[in-house]
Amino acid sequence: MGFMNTKLTSSVISLFQLEYSRRPSMDQSRRNLDLLFFIDANVSLVSGCLALLSPHGLVAWLSEFGYNHEVHETIRLYGCLKIAVGWILYRVREVDDGRFRRSVCEALCVCYALQSLAVARAQFTDRSTILNWIAIIILSLLCGMYALFRFGRGGNLIKIYELPSSNRDLI
Repeated sequence: MGFMNTKLTSSVISLFQLEYSRRPSMDQSRRNLDLLFFIDANVSLVSGCLALLSPHGLVAWLSEFGYNHEVHETIRLYGCLKIAVGWILYRVREVDDGRFRRSVCEALCVCYALQSLAVARAQFTDRSTILNWIAIIILSLLCGMYALFRFGRGGNLIKIYELPSSNRDLI
């Protein structure tokens, strides 16, 4: 487990180093975005499966007032969504359409920003836990990484190829 954690950490660090270097090539930016999609897909699939298969005892331990069936169902539904996001991210790595890849980056940036704000609200208005801080940091980092690809370098890190006749302004 320690080896995988070290390998994952080094992959994320190299991802940041490559994107903050002077001028990464388009091919290098694509590989880095594919790496981000791959890491996010793996984390989404694992966390989704854990949430979907979460035992009653774990939900009771995490909950303030013991086991709550509605909370457990919400956790399971969130797990299903995370599994779906992981599957989509595995498949989107094969897509060459730059507009679609930009849209995915925008959607995930907004999604992770809203999730981090929701957890931050819970952290500051309800009970404060270390688990919330960990979630806020991870979700904010994911938001920042997707924002870097979508909006970094003037939004030109994701290459869009167009044929001259496909430009709607010319018609």
